[in-house]
Amino acid sequence: MSLQDDARPATPARPGIAERLSRMIRLPTVSAELEQRGMGPFDDFVALLAELYPLTHASLELERHGELGLLYRWRGHDDADPVVLMAHFDVVPVDESDPWTYPPFDGVIADDRVHGRGTLDDKGPLIVVIEAVENLLATGFTPACDVYLSFGGNEETFGDAAAQTARALHERGVVPWLVIDEGGAVVEAPLPFTRGQAAMVGVGEKGIMTLRLEARGAGGHASAPPATTAVRRVARAVDRLGPRTFRPHTPHAVSRMLSALAARASGPRRTLYRALAALPPVSARVFAAMGGEPAALVRTTVAATMQSGGTATNVLPSQASAIVNIRIALGETIAGTLARVRRRIRDPLVIVTVLSGDDPSPESAVDNAQFAHIGRAVAASYPEAATVPYVMMQASDARHYHRFSPAVYRFAPLTMDAAQRASIHGVDESVTVESLERGERFHRALIEGLA
Repeated sequence: MSLQDDARPATPARPGIAERLSRMIRLPTVSAELEQRGMGPFDDFVALLAELYPLTHASLELERHGELGLLYRWRGHDDADPVVLMAHFDVVPVDESDPWTYPPFDGVIADDRVHGRGTLDDKGPLIVVIEAVENLLATGFTPACDVYLSFGGNEETFGDAAAQTARALHERGVVPWLVIDEGGAVVEAPLPFTRGQAAMVGVGEKGIMTLRLEARGAGGHASAPPATTAVRRVARAVDRLGPRTFRPHTPHAVSRMLSALAARASGPRRTLYRALAALPPVSARVFAAMGGEPAALVRTTVAATMQSGGTATNVLPSQASAIVNIRIALGETIAGTLARVRRRIRDPLVIVTVLSGDDPSPESAVDNAQFAHIGRAVAASYPEAATVPYVMMQASDARHYHRFSPAVYRFAPLTMDAAQRASIHGVDESVTVESLERGERFHRALIEGLA
């Protein structure tokens, strides 16, 4: 069944999605503070889902995987080629000194928006999934195939809730036909000189690796320091891991993105995008020169995020360390990345330790039935938007599925302008009510249109 062939009347949506999201935001499910806050907010969130979505909880089978993994199974007419719709309900901490317009955990509804931590990452994307299911159940609808809802509570701390859920499905022989998790969004003019809306669908995601750089040295009084202290050695190592540590290269997904966006440009600009799509070495250099997000699309990035060492202002520390966060470009590996880091540091007295890591995902296809199906659901919810592939620079729970599912994509069907994207993990995070309504429509269309 295609979206066009479905003769059923349009599924009505319940009013009040903003109010329901507001209640979710009021629960501070901060996974990084789980030890301090305890399980209370997380247990309250699970209870709130049961209260707000009674049909879903009466009709779907719910399993718990670990303390923070929720897996709902909506049995369809056939259990072949199931679909997995993912989201997470934990959020990142808030710096109390940041100047939020509205308190981050009050869930204020104002200016046709819901404000607060998690409205975009990732309770907003979660609610549009479960709202669609509840609304379809209200009409007596049964999907053509099994639909799984996989919600995790520790994505932001790289926890194992989603990994446990994925492993359980894999061990049962469940091979999802389609997996969709958070990632891209609907944006306006995604690249310079393009026009119109684009639904940016992540077809792959960069890998991630966290390193600790550590050095030791003679301690003592700061009045007579040696030429190279532990702090200086670590600082020098961090400085050597600059933006050009890794060579740029354009993955297939970025070339496909440029081809798709060429249709949204005009005149010489269209010719430019087509040329960049056809010449990956050139586009790699151009994007790298632009810096910021464009550069991150084509190269492995390195960012020092934490430093430590020292106990007093006049004492030389005997040891110093730094934490480095690396996002590994598609086509590269943890092993190769680590080797290059050590070569760039060029100091055998700096100990480099891998604290965690995942290789980049493979790219999912854009010329298959799954990507076309996403495009039809986009057309039903955002008729003016083109469906465009891209590379997701952040890590998501979807990485646990690409090992056994042929088609894994990352797309949150919400509109996000530049300020909203900057508010994710930042200040004044908010989502428009219209965007929530369109996101729910996307998932209804996606589920209704399953063949």
